[in-house]
Amino acid sequence: MNITVIGTGYVGLVSGVCFSEIGNNVICVDNNPEKVALLREGNVPIYEPGLKELMNANMKAGRLSFTEDIGEAINRSDIIIIAVGTPSLPNGEANLSYVELVAKQIGSHIDSYKIIMTKSTVPVGTNDRIQEWISSLTQHAFDMASVPEFLREGTAVKDTLYPDRIVIGTASERAVATLKELHQPLTDQIITTDIRSAEMIKYASNAFLATKISFINEISNICEKVGADVSRVAEGMGYDKRIGSSFLKAGIGYGGSCFPKDTQALIQIAGNVDYDFKLLKSVVEVNKDQRFNVIRKLEEALDVLDGKQIAVWGLAFKPDTDDVRDAPAIEIIQRLLDQGATVKAYDPIATENFRKEVDSPAISWASSAMEAARDADALCVLTEWKEFMEVDLAELAAHMDQPILIDGRNIYEEDQIKDTPFQYYSVGRPGLTNIDGRKPAVL
Repeated sequence: MNITVIGTGYVGLVSGVCFSEIGNNVICVDNNPEKVALLREGNVPIYEPGLKELMNANMKAGRLSFTEDIGEAINRSDIIIIAVGTPSLPNGEANLSYVELVAKQIGSHIDSYKIIMTKSTVPVGTNDRIQEWISSLTQHAFDMASVPEFLREGTAVKDTLYPDRIVIGTASERAVATLKELHQPLTDQIITTDIRSAEMIKYASNAFLATKISFINEISNICEKVGADVSRVAEGMGYDKRIGSSFLKAGIGYGGSCFPKDTQALIQIAGNVDYDFKLLKSVVEVNKDQRFNVIRKLEEALDVLDGKQIAVWGLAFKPDTDDVRDAPAIEIIQRLLDQGATVKAYDPIATENFRKEVDSPAISWASSAMEAARDADALCVLTEWKEFMEVDLAELAAHMDQPILIDGRNIYEEDQIKDTPFQYYSVGRPGLTNIDGRKPAVL
């Protein structure tokens, strides 16, 4: 099939590359000439394992190209995919200005029947508006479809090529047949529904996963007080098929480009129809507070943070990505600076992106994990990069001024910690955290 993908962010670029990988002719469009030039040279503007290699292979095979010329791309394709950003407005609503702009460009250039497929995450009812924007500018026939993405940064290529399911929302049988054929090489788990339900499936899925994360973090906070181990609790819960084990890992909360934006947007969507989504508001509140447990544990270990040197391992919101959008590290480091601490930070990939968000004379940027930890009064692990899990803890302790370790992602186990000098604080595991003899609350 001949496909145009408008937008070369995470969703657009990964989708375009993967659709070309399964044999389609794909043109990716972006209005940024520097980005288009970068892509044409075989370089990717994001860090995503496997993406660059797959992109270059398909460019070489002649199935994938990049352009700024949206009109030519639309005219050469049968399916037009909208994959531009929908960032949050100050009130939490999704900003649809980029979607509207693209819709009107499609309407201005469409010259024959097309399927317009929306992959951007948009509020319920947006595809109806897209149809109106396009229809106002053309007499040519087209069909709308909402096909939300469910990829995860760090595993985006795998998630796209081997999806759990494909959701196709459209009122057109013709579009259903074509889009089923397009996605059949990826999976036979294809769900067809109306457009508004497809739009809601995306928001509901992300909101539910965010809820699981905040729930297990609340449980972890209780575990610390009553002497239970949240890791064992989550394991026991996960065997229940009604619950499942995914997204039950306690830590410092979620971040990234999806969960924070989509939970706020869904709260606003509910508010627009006079519904108070109390549960999701609590999920957001819990998540915002959870990251500051790192600060509270530092204060417990060091008493005051003023004048202390704190090492930070991990700046990206999750491993295997350079994305720092809404990363917990942003607020944690800012709070450390506000309390007079100096910070020495290290991330394998995301340092340069992070410096665009938070930079200060009180922050120094290390080129290795051990360099960051040298002479530190405490170390905070904020992202569960594999290299942090494999570090020699005895060597690490020797590099530090005080062997205090705040493990915000529970990457170390008891057998790794027990023979080290570390004063160790994890999340929801008091058997490890309370090494100074404190007892859990009497019940």
